[in-house]
Amino acid sequence: MDFVYRYTPEQEAFRSEVRSWLEEKVPEGMRRPLDAKHMDQELFEWNFEFRKELGSKGWLHPMYPQEFGGGGLTAEHNVVIQEELNRMEVPLPGHDNGFDLPALMVWGTDEQKREFLPPRLTGQKLGWQLFTEPGAGSDLASLKTRAIKDGDDWVITGEKVFVGGDVGYASEDTKVPDELQMGELFCLAVTDPNAPRHRNMGFFYVPGDAPGVTAQTLDLLIGQGKRQVYLDNVRVPSSRVIGGENQGWQVAQTSLEIEHGGAGVVAPRNRAIDFMLDWARNDGKSSGSHLQQVMMDAYIDSEILRLFQMRNFWMYAAHQEMTYQGSQASLWRKESGLRVADFLREAIGMESLVDVNDPKAIYGGEFEAHQRETLAAAHPGGTIEVQKVIVARRLGVSRTKERAAPTPSTAAAK
Repeated sequence: MDFVYRYTPEQEAFRSEVRSWLEEKVPEGMRRPLDAKHMDQELFEWNFEFRKELGSKGWLHPMYPQEFGGGGLTAEHNVVIQEELNRMEVPLPGHDNGFDLPALMVWGTDEQKREFLPPRLTGQKLGWQLFTEPGAGSDLASLKTRAIKDGDDWVITGEKVFVGGDVGYASEDTKVPDELQMGELFCLAVTDPNAPRHRNMGFFYVPGDAPGVTAQTLDLLIGQGKRQVYLDNVRVPSSRVIGGENQGWQVAQTSLEIEHGGAGVVAPRNRAIDFMLDWARNDGKSSGSHLQQVMMDAYIDSEILRLFQMRNFWMYAAHQEMTYQGSQASLWRKESGLRVADFLREAIGMESLVDVNDPKAIYGGEFEAHQRETLAAAHPGGTIEVQKVIVARRLGVSRTKERAAPTPSTAAAK
């Protein structure tokens, strides 16, 4: 199989347009920080305004329909946009991962799509996922957050934890109003405690600035500004329930299908691997056979992940049926990430643990940051064990069988 991606003349022309625009709009100093703790006030504010500019061109969410604020573009256009954003190291806020948007496309009414999609697709609002609860472990269905019907409203009370996202989120030192940071919260809550499991919850859009919503920053390994969010008698109109009052589990599964890797991603090469190879070449330390084996194992693990992600991206774009592929890629990302972290320490030694705060850190602390990130990535979005269970069920080798949740891709194929 030929894994070389060949760009069309149309893509190359579009790349020139995107690159010229980015070079004009992205100042030299506005680059993605290695550690989110180093995203200062100026960078965060520029970052948020830049999202709006991307959104106005339809490049923030290129493949969503133009009628809702997306670009209405093809997968080929999206490849170019993502590659150029990665090349420029643009620090888009990772906590607005958009995992709810496919669920809204599949399960939302026309009125809900018109209300909630344009502000998100154009960068006017951010989105936070409120699924995980304190002490719940990997059992997402064991919710304690309650939603009680009161007339045409629902009153929600509970706690959510690990709310936030990837590097690119504001640090504790950035002073941005909470309502701006919070945007829309997509939240699971129990709507009928007497109903069967998985048929007892709702999927709510909660305004981040609603009375009763508060948040507390968590001090975590990778310092991403994740938060614990408290909901104290938060009143939400019934028009903000997606998919029906007891159908939240089904709606969430579409969101999780994407989070688990079901839409793939146009992934750049692993920077840490490239730096490791550069370190070996320039420092003359690649002569030993053992070190060569370690580096090749790390490189192969990294390339397999990139190919899995690219395969999933094209399957999703082509509206092909997805079964185990998303969780397969997620599982490989989590397990291989831990292996690569071990390979880095074995190859480079203690120098790989020197962080960005030390002027002697090699490659500016890239290796140390990579190891923290891989450790922290092993659990969010479903643990390694959860991904294995999903793959087994989708392959039909488990006592419990399951089908992939519907996504905009599979819905469009019907």
